[in-house]
Amino acid sequence: MISGSAFPAEAWAVRETSLDLDLLAQTESVFALGNGHIGLRGNLDEGEPFGLPGTYLAGFCETRPLESAEAAYGQPLVSETVLNVTNGKLMRLLVDDEPLDIRYGELRSHERVLDLRAGVLNRSVEWVSPTGRAVRVRTTRLVSFSQRAVAAVLYEVEPVEQGLAVVVQSDLVANEPLPDPDGDPRAGAALRASLRSERVDGEGQRAVLAHSTAASGLTMAAAMDHVIEAPPGVETTLETHPDIARLTVACELEPGQKLRVVKLLAYGWSAERTVAALRDQVGAALAGARRTGWQGLLDEQREFLDRYWERADVEIEGDTSLQQAVRFGMFHVLQAGARGERRAIAAKGLTGPGYDGHTFWDTETFVLPVLTYTAPQAAGDALRWRHRTLALAKERADELGLAGAAFPWRTITGQECSGYWPAGTAAFHINADIADAVVRYHAASQDDAFAREVGLELLVETARLWRSLGHHDEQGHFRIDGVTGPDEYSAVADNNVYTNLMAQRNLRAAADGAERDPERAAELSVDHEEMAGWRDAAQAMVVPYDTALGIHPQAEAFTEHELWDFDAMRPEQYPLMLHYPYFQLYRKQVVKQADLVLAMHLRGDAFTPEQKARNFAYYEQLTVRDSSLSACTQAVLAAEVGYVELAYAYLCEAALMDLDDLEHNTSDGVHIASLAGTWIAAVAGLGGMRDHDGALSFAPRLPEALTRLAFRLSFSGRSLHVEVHADKAIYSLLDGASLQITHHGKHALLHAERPLSRSIPSAPVLDAPRQPHGREPEQP
Repeated sequence: MISGSAFPAEAWAVRETSLDLDLLAQTESVFALGNGHIGLRGNLDEGEPFGLPGTYLAGFCETRPLESAEAAYGQPLVSETVLNVTNGKLMRLLVDDEPLDIRYGELRSHERVLDLRAGVLNRSVEWVSPTGRAVRVRTTRLVSFSQRAVAAVLYEVEPVEQGLAVVVQSDLVANEPLPDPDGDPRAGAALRASLRSERVDGEGQRAVLAHSTAASGLTMAAAMDHVIEAPPGVETTLETHPDIARLTVACELEPGQKLRVVKLLAYGWSAERTVAALRDQVGAALAGARRTGWQGLLDEQREFLDRYWERADVEIEGDTSLQQAVRFGMFHVLQAGARGERRAIAAKGLTGPGYDGHTFWDTETFVLPVLTYTAPQAAGDALRWRHRTLALAKERADELGLAGAAFPWRTITGQECSGYWPAGTAAFHINADIADAVVRYHAASQDDAFAREVGLELLVETARLWRSLGHHDEQGHFRIDGVTGPDEYSAVADNNVYTNLMAQRNLRAAADGAERDPERAAELSVDHEEMAGWRDAAQAMVVPYDTALGIHPQAEAFTEHELWDFDAMRPEQYPLMLHYPYFQLYRKQVVKQADLVLAMHLRGDAFTPEQKARNFAYYEQLTVRDSSLSACTQAVLAAEVGYVELAYAYLCEAALMDLDDLEHNTSDGVHIASLAGTWIAAVAGLGGMRDHDGALSFAPRLPEALTRLAFRLSFSGRSLHVEVHADKAIYSLLDGASLQITHHGKHALLHAERPLSRSIPSAPVLDAPRQPHGREPEQP
């Protein structure tokens, strides 16, 4: 586990200045590179030692049986696991026959730098072999944002004190050995030797390996090519085998000379195309990369990121560590979705095998709001992936005896992969989360083609699910019974407030969308009677309220449960799900992650300010934050009700989730939703941004430690810049037609190139809320 600050605070880089072998797995995740299609863990170039090898392709997985001692109707029988595919990162060095291995000889210096502006991982090593030969190695690794199928490595070797005979082995390796899972349920299954060789090609300095999966029926190809600069006399040899292709480069280096190898990689996969077609595809990608050249790839990467940071950067003054962490988070969010192009965005992105590479509701609720305002094309593509899986969701609904679509709790390809039925069957809120993302994306992007081709059908089929899942009781109230909300320490409850309020928005959005586009609605067999039924259900939706306590229970009867004995807990007993049976958790008032509090963020229009304050204080004393999804939401509501310093503490916790390994499982990949939540905590928390019903409002306030917060939003064809100081906020409409916003409850009209300054009212003076004993956020 990383303890404390492992990386020096820098605004635009994450730097490791020494190598700790005990932290290899965590730093491999932190230093992972990807583009939404390809993911390369930050393994050492030479491959060993390693924490967890990893090369991933979005959507490329193997299926495996979901075994259960007691089978039940409707229980998923098959799960999917992301595969560690052919590793092209490997570059082994031998110095006078001694392999570079940092565990032997003398490691004089070792530094790795994740450059958030350039989008590359740089490494510098000075090593003395056991026989006293000193060598300096510099490498730069990138996964291209501009050329989706391409990754590349620059590998440079030079002698330090005397001439050397050096050999570099550049490999493509399939079916690498993997360590056993550690027993943590959050970790993924380790599938070994899952790739079957289909074809091997090699010529000159170029090779292609093609493999298929045994059960899922997928085929992939990986290819490598090289550009070599070396002194005269260099020799190269290529050998190929079913699971390995290797180019060997041998030469003599005198002081002042250098061996420079540029390794170009290309990856592709398909469920339908032939091996020959995939071979040609990756070959064409290599040809394009070779034509671009190494410097061209670097230039394209920087240009892509310059455009991204211009739209997405969050500037923070007063806390350099937080500034670094926020940009680190935004960089990984981009890597998870930039070029996914209608593939799922996994909970760990493409940085590790955690959660088997599955996507959850995390994507729509935490990741897509960020992408919607900073990289909208990626958000639209992620929702188009959901639309591609609609047939599977409708089959699942039918299996459960419901209408419409029942989207999966966890999946890679669109089929339900959870054998734990309280989540995999009962966590229907995923439907409303998808609908919320559709509404948010369309309001921000004004992508009418998306609304017609994708959005309306998603809204309609999710609304049909709610209409069949819920029912009107004798009093005419619309109830949704027996469901699991976001909090994973509660299950199968009646009228979960988050679920009901999000379903209410879903029903209204479907009716409104059908009314706006009657022609498309008719194609989906939506008539006026069905629309009226949706509106009636939304209007009559049950929203439980405990009048005695003056708060909303998380679900009906939740506040009648026995309180968890937090005072008896020891620090090592967290997270609770690793030390207590779910049976005990489900029957007590203890909250793993924000649930009712999340409802107050996403459906803030359904609560009064007084209700928000009372609800927040009540649930703050019950929430243990055993989930990485909680701190960011608690930051948002803490800021809204007036606990600005507490919001700052939760923002820092979300931001440092992986840099400081706060959940102790960064080793199997970074937490993409928590990293996205860092943006949410900064922009919606300290910045007070809300977008209910397509209208933007802000209520910014800064903690004492911060002197300035600035961010941009892409919204409704406009670019908006918000700058927050201790006493004022400045709103600038950078382009587009005038825009009405709300600042601390007062309307204002923005015009292009005419900044608007508004004073910030003081936060209310409130008694600090309590958290469960031992679960208080660490103060920055």
